[in-house]
Amino acid sequence: MKETKDQQQAVKIYKALGEPTRLKIALLLKEESDQCCSVLGDKLQTVAISTLSHHLKQMAESGLLTSRKEGTFIYYTLDKEVAARYAPYLLE
Repeated sequence: MKETKDQQQAVKIYKALGEPTRLKIALLLKEESDQCCSVLGDKLQTVAISTLSHHLKQMAESGLLTSRKEGTFIYYTLDKEVAARYAPYLLE
């Protein structure tokens, strides 16, 4: 059976959310969208900024987060359409 693009994206999203810190990030971004790495780091308090940046990159690559760059900052938002399709638990 050949994997479809939809299945490949689902695997990426589930892998991203399978890490507890990434799940916390997704839940934080559900509550307050458009957050930069340093603000998320302050809220999580237990994650180094370099590690947090890696988590955010993985989540963005999975399609779960969207990002926009403003100066030297990158602001992240949970893509609610993608979350509704693959991880509706996040939106409860």
